[in-house]
Amino acid sequence: MADIAVSRSEKLEKGTKITRREWLNYAWLASLGVLLADIGGIGFLFAMPRFKEGEFGGVFTLGPVSNLPPEDAPPVNNPKGMFWLVNDEKGVLALYKVCTHLGCLYGWNDQEGKFICPCHGSQFERDGTYIRGPAPRSLDRFVVQAVSPDGDVLAETDPETGEPVPIPDDPEVIVKVDTGRKILGKRRA
Repeated sequence: MADIAVSRSEKLEKGTKITRREWLNYAWLASLGVLLADIGGIGFLFAMPRFKEGEFGGVFTLGPVSNLPPEDAPPVNNPKGMFWLVNDEKGVLALYKVCTHLGCLYGWNDQEGKFICPCHGSQFERDGTYIRGPAPRSLDRFVVQAVSPDGDVLAETDPETGEPVPIPDDPEVIVKVDTGRKILGKRRA
């Protein structure tokens, strides 16, 4: 047995040709390695989030404070960002447009002054607080930021409470909504 191993290594040292079976084994292993590397690379790239500004899951720049709707105006629909922008005396908030019951898209009802889900009738106040219906909690919110022209964050939605962001009076302050950071609504009592 040792003679076979020695003679084989002697053959390789002398530069003899490899057998067809060995060549096929090496070719299959090499192609398998290339395939696994390709699958691994594609899987890694697929798993990496690539949200651009202005796409759902990314940051939406709404512009300066002067572009915001006036206080107590009806909520503004942002279909690309999948949120409703609400400006009231407490500040600005962005409500995720998906109902917390079964994921239907709810709408603002001007006549009743509240959000109503057309699927199962859940109702929510202007600030997203649960009123009635089968929804298990208030509406979810996105993080809103008030950013100075220099890029410094002046105010931001608290991820724990989700309270509206008070907007400074400076007209140069820029308002941004981060749709990648969702705050779950409070559970109903």
